[in-house]
Amino acid sequence: MKLNLNLKKKIQRFCLVLICLLVLIFQSDIPDLKALTMDSYQGEIVVEELRLKVPADVKEAWLNAEKEIWEPWLSSQDGFLGRQLFWDKEKEEALILVNWKSKKLWKSIPMSEVNMVQEKFEDNVKAVLNVGENPFELIYEGELDKQR
Repeated sequence: MKLNLNLKKKIQRFCLVLICLLVLIFQSDIPDLKALTMDSYQGEIVVEELRLKVPADVKEAWLNAEKEIWEPWLSSQDGFLGRQLFWDKEKEEALILVNWKSKKLWKSIPMSEVNMVQEKFEDNVKAVLNVGENPFELIYEGELDKQR
């Protein structure tokens, strides 16, 4: 009985050591999984992510204003690589993904210029829809880093 108890303890210790070794081995891959902080990252493609509330009844006005206002302006910006527009029918939300050559080029655009284009966009939408304020509420803005 005492022999069985000692054997059982030795097996438990062996299993514990084995589990610890496995954790250490697999932990070596973790640095590759960590995302780089965007504050210091300037090298590769970065994707600007914007989410807007876009009600179904004004979706076409949003698409037209995006095409008429933002598309030409973005195309003239150094580092602009393209963009994609998505619309979720159930949530009535738009997702805009704007690809930039680098964060440095993207962030070098003066905010005053971006605000001016946004104002032009909102004026266009308000005139087309005959409303007093922009119906497209910004829900989220962020950035995505291309992973290797």
